[in-house]
Amino acid sequence: MPKVAYSEAQREQIRQDLVAVGLELMTKQGIQRTTVEQIYQKVGISRSFFYTFFPTKEDLVVEMLYLQQPRVVEYALRLLADPALDWRQAVTKFLRACCYGERNGIAVLTVEEQQKIFHRLSPESYQSFRQKQQRLFGQLMKLFGVRPEPDRVSLFTNLCLAVMVIQRAIPGSLPLLVPEAADATIDVQISSIVDWLASLRAQDAQGE
Repeated sequence: MPKVAYSEAQREQIRQDLVAVGLELMTKQGIQRTTVEQIYQKVGISRSFFYTFFPTKEDLVVEMLYLQQPRVVEYALRLLADPALDWRQAVTKFLRACCYGERNGIAVLTVEEQQKIFHRLSPESYQSFRQKQQRLFGQLMKLFGVRPEPDRVSLFTNLCLAVMVIQRAIPGSLPLLVPEAADATIDVQISSIVDWLASLRAQDAQGE
């Protein structure tokens, strides 16, 4: 006989399990191929019970992205602490890992996925996401030795997300771009981002 009453602690654990399982599946097979059914079945609950935690799949995906954020920061820290890598190599390796997200256990949204998810979020949820996203990229800039001034953080966010989106969009969503040059394109874009960060880092060091 199915259990019909759960304590608050049990409900919170189930909620955490749903987010963790969802992120695990999403990083392996992408958002489109990850279904609500796969997630709630792996956690061991019913479909109707799942929707008492998350009104939509999109709400769950946003929570997965929140769970991923500290993992991304920890990965950056590990690279920066690696004695085999200098600063430029560590930052470049980090950005490349994010661009080729699913190869490295990092979930990256396509243009279509972003549109679908964020069109369905409430204004409050969207604003909360933007604030947490800004905090994440500010943390990363600080780790990279760059002062996380608001304008810099906004530009860094756009530069990083743009290269990630382009990598995921060739050739499916951007068929006029040349797929044979996709990896080289990403390399040039990442190099440009690292050059910009390096110049800011040097500028900040001179101002100290």
